[in-house]
Amino acid sequence: MKTTFLAGTLAALTTLTPTARALEGDPYANETPEQRDARMGWWREAKFGMFIHWGVYAVPAGTYKDKKIGGIGEWIMRNGQIPVADYRAFAATFNPTKYDPSAWAALAKEAGMRYMVITSKHHDGFTLFPSDASPWGIVGATPWKKDLIGPLAQAARGQGLKFGLYYSQAQDWTNPGGAKAGMKDGEGWDDAHKGSFDAYIDGVAVPQVREILTKYQPDVLWWDTPHLMTQPRAEKLAKLLSIKPGIIHNNRLGGGYHGDTETPEQFIPATGFPGRDWETCMTMNDTWGFKSYDHNWKPLSTLITNLVDIASKGGNYLLNVGPTAEGEIPAESVKLLKEVGAWMKVNGESIYGSHASVFKGLPWGRCTTKNAGADTILYLHVFDWPADGNLLVPGLATPIKSANLLAGGAAVTVEKTPAGQVLKLPAKAPDAISSTIKVVVQGKPEVVVMPVLPNKDGVLTLKPDDAQFQGKEIKSERKGHGPSNIGFWTDPADTVSWDMQADRDGKYAIHIEAASPSGGSVIKLTGVGDLACTAPKTANYETYQTVKVGVVNLTKGQKVTLRLLPVAEGWQPVNIRKIQFTPEP
Repeated sequence: MKTTFLAGTLAALTTLTPTARALEGDPYANETPEQRDARMGWWREAKFGMFIHWGVYAVPAGTYKDKKIGGIGEWIMRNGQIPVADYRAFAATFNPTKYDPSAWAALAKEAGMRYMVITSKHHDGFTLFPSDASPWGIVGATPWKKDLIGPLAQAARGQGLKFGLYYSQAQDWTNPGGAKAGMKDGEGWDDAHKGSFDAYIDGVAVPQVREILTKYQPDVLWWDTPHLMTQPRAEKLAKLLSIKPGIIHNNRLGGGYHGDTETPEQFIPATGFPGRDWETCMTMNDTWGFKSYDHNWKPLSTLITNLVDIASKGGNYLLNVGPTAEGEIPAESVKLLKEVGAWMKVNGESIYGSHASVFKGLPWGRCTTKNAGADTILYLHVFDWPADGNLLVPGLATPIKSANLLAGGAAVTVEKTPAGQVLKLPAKAPDAISSTIKVVVQGKPEVVVMPVLPNKDGVLTLKPDDAQFQGKEIKSERKGHGPSNIGFWTDPADTVSWDMQADRDGKYAIHIEAASPSGGSVIKLTGVGDLACTAPKTANYETYQTVKVGVVNLTKGQKVTLRLLPVAEGWQPVNIRKIQFTPEP
């Protein structure tokens, strides 16, 4: 999977008011901002956690009746439309004799993680804990016949880690009446699914949530999928949270409950979630639950830069492992996590307890921040180490009191230039992926909005999140997990602009990535010459096409403002994803 890194954010986390949370059964309905800050304190400090998807689905490991089933491993029953009896039969060989909870917790600790969250019950309905509400679980249906959750909770806490439980409250593909994604109440692919969803909630979900909260006292309850969850149904579960005072729960319960955390899955939001605590959960390959043939492992560089990118936007990173049916975390996961841990041993100070960046974007990396009494620490994470040793910190107007490399502590000289403050760095980067410079500034940092700067290849990329909008409706929008785009451009009187600055003299080719089902709309470009672009005709507003506008001359160091002006005659809405200025040979 290819990960795109998006610009940082100026937004820091703030608290929700009690009125935004006041639903029946919510134990935090009357919580003050100060109480919330205290309850969320450890979680905000932690920044990095381990997600564990483990269950009977690890037995087929992506294959049913000699056929590879598409999709993620833990969804094999749903995606393969496997009958309940056939799926239950897999439990007969779920015997995790190599399970070592102490080793799992030690690995999380070595990786630099501060908490663990494991699937106590996933959508297949199988529990990793003994339950009086259903025999379909580790004790009642497997040769192992012992609790898997309790030993891990003890091991995690023994390592000083917080411990959380995932629970699929709505979807259940084996217990009668449980919800099935994309299906109405009572529907399924097997007669064994027939039953009342409300009976399932009352007879399975509610008692099982009571069981895990009472027995394991988790620090986090990670709900998943609100399918068919009305407010009255959700209330029955929300009321149980009071069993564990101080527990943190996410936004996936349903029924109008917002929970404590947003949970973007498999993507990093461009600007985080201002005003909300949030946590990106991601896989290390393409699946959550174990699939024997999924070897598409993310490189170490992606895992580390994801962690930095998320922290720079004020979020947490919940990184998944999918153990085998024998109870082993895949060797590649172990190797990668240990390598992340080695990076964290040097750079963890810049991640734990950090806050979001004060910069809107940095062309060479990311920034995390911390308060240091009256001063502020800026941790500059450099992905693209400057070949000439000069690192421009764009827009930082506040005086720098000190700067040093986090690896080794060597002091870094600061030089003031007309373009801004420049850090004089050694020729070689301390880390091949992401090196950290600790910069202490006087008081609160003042950052002047700077023009868009080129990347190391001299390419200027103008993105919607960096634009200035002039108009009533035009804005930057995002659909699903994809990149943002300029949208709602219904009025030809609306315009959009960017300030930009090249780092070399010469000719630049301009390309625009646009979508317009109508096609034919004309956009004038000013500030770099007299150019115009005709929008391409595309299948819809989500299908983009790149068109070349022309070639212009830019001067090194000269700030220019590119403005897009619609031609009113024949105007139809156009979405734009990006504009690039690429140096020509």
